[in-house]
Parts: sequence; structure tokens; C-alpha cells
Amino acid sequence: MAGPLLSSTEKLYILHGVQNDFRSDGRSNIDYRPMELETDVVSHASGSARLRLANTDILVGVKTEIDVPKPEKPELGKIEFFVDCSANATPEFEGRGGEQLANNISNMMQRAYQTSQAFNLKQLCIFEGKQCWKLYVDILILECGGNLCDAVSLAVKAALFNTRLPFVKAALMDGGNVDLQLSDDPYDSKQLDIGCVPLLVTLCKIGDKCVVDPSAEEERCSVISLIVGVTGNPKYYSDQQTEKVCDIDCKFSTIGMNGPGSLAPKTLKDAINQGIIAAKCLDEALGRALLRERKQNTSQKKHSYGFLK
Repeated sequence: MAGPLLSSTEKLYILHGVQNDFRSDGRSNIDYRPMELETDVVSHASGSARLRLANTDILVGVKTEIDVPKPEKPELGKIEFFVDCSANATPEFEGRGGEQLANNISNMMQRAYQTSQAFNLKQLCIFEGKQCWKLYVDILILECGGNLCDAVSLAVKAALFNTRLPFVKAALMDGGNVDLQLSDDPYDSKQLDIGCVPLLVTLCKIGDKCVVDPSAEEERCSVISLIVGVTGNPKYYSDQQTEKVCDIDCKFSTIGMNGPGSLAPKTLKDAINQGIIAAKCLDEALGRALLRERKQNTSQKKHSYGFLK
């Protein structure tokens, strides 16, 4: 994707700053820019979130429907990702300019969620072999300011944290048919276990070093970028006072490269270690923010009144 035009002097300035661990905006090579996160922003979705990372603006909505599980995986539910690039995000997205980028991001997210250690699809099962939940994760890129993969993965995890599935009573009837009864109470629902959901970390190689959370200008100075998917830790997304959750080590769920350049073995190893450290810090910060927002919403929960209550 094309970015801002930079002169050779500007590129040299960015390159020298990265080599000295002092980037053009004052950050070190492993620092992220400030983020703004808001959940439950789409009223008609089962879960939603909006994240703004500098000039990058992402909106995610999660829709649910009841589907039939795959014959080879009768005990698992389904999840699909759809990415749409707004034409207002950047001039390159006008017409069909953003289709390739959208497909790359959706494929990367699909690969990151494939392993059971990243997202347990068993929690979406209603009646084994008959009925299951299917999640449609719709991702809208409202504005592009660099580091799209990281921002998308953060917004998706926040939206899944905000998603609630209604309780379903399933019974097997005559003829092999399944009778489903869904609760009408919006509060009679369950939340998803998203503690191990992976986060994507993009590392751009600029000179001999790699940086996380590259800006649009820094992406123009990079010939290759490494994207690693690292699973999360459930303890960051549970109330330590009421729940006991095991501490789980982070694991890779996917890895990919973009660009015509190459990485030396030592540079690749250092970049992977740098990505793991960044993912752990991101995961912990995201978990604290989501738990804090949930507590605030719970304390301000509206009560229902009526003659049937």
C-alpha cells in the first residue's frame, strides 16, 4: 500500500533515529503510540469495539447466528473474518484499491485463530454434530495511519470480549431434529473465553533494527516487515479476586512477512523475541482496560421495571 511521500533526507533522518533507539516521534523502538479503545459501540451487534491508534481508526462488530458444524469437526463452532477498507481512509482505497489489503488482513486473522490454543471453538458448540454458533467478525478500516494488523487484532479481541451469546436449551427430537429455545432476557447470556486470543505484532526492519508499531512514514522506510501472532494470557482477562486462572505461556499462532527484503537469521530471532515482549505488554494493558470498563458498566447497569418484574 502506498504511503506518504518522503524525501531522501527524511528517510535518512528516520533511519538514523531508529539506529540510535530514538524515533522521530520520541518513542523507543519497542514503544507503542497512545491508543483509545471503546466497546459496545454498535447497538445491533452481539459485540463491538472501536480502536484508534494515532491516525489509524478501526471499527469491529461481531454478529452471531446458529449454523450446522462441519462434519469433520462436529464439536466445534465457526468464526469468520471480513475486512472492508473505507474509501475515505486513504486515497489508495478508492474503487477496488483496498481489496488486496483487506484480503491479506482477513487471511492473517483466520490463520491466527485456527489453532485451538488461540481460540477454543468448542465454546461455540450448542449440540454436538447438529447445531453451533457461527461468529461473523466484521472489520471496518475507517482511517489508515500505519500498523493496521496490530490495531485490527486489538480491536477484534476487545469486540470478542464484549460479545455475549444467549443461553440456548437444545433437545433432540424425533427424526434427529434439534429443538432450540433461546432466552428473551438480554442479560441471560454468557461471555466468550478470549484470554488466549492472539494479538498480531508488526515489526518493520529499518536499517539493521526492527521497530514495533510503525507509523506510515516508517513503513515507507522499511523494505520488509515481520508479522507474528502471539497467544494471550487468560489471567489478564479474569478477576483475580474471584477467579483462579492458570498462568499460560505465550505461543505463536501465525507468522508472516511482507515486502521484497529479507531477514538474517539473527535479525529474525531478535525480531521474534521483540515481538513476544511487545505482545505480552499489549495483552496485559488491554486486559486491564477491558476489565476496568466492564466494572464501570456493571456499576452503572440499568434496572428493568414493570409489572412482570
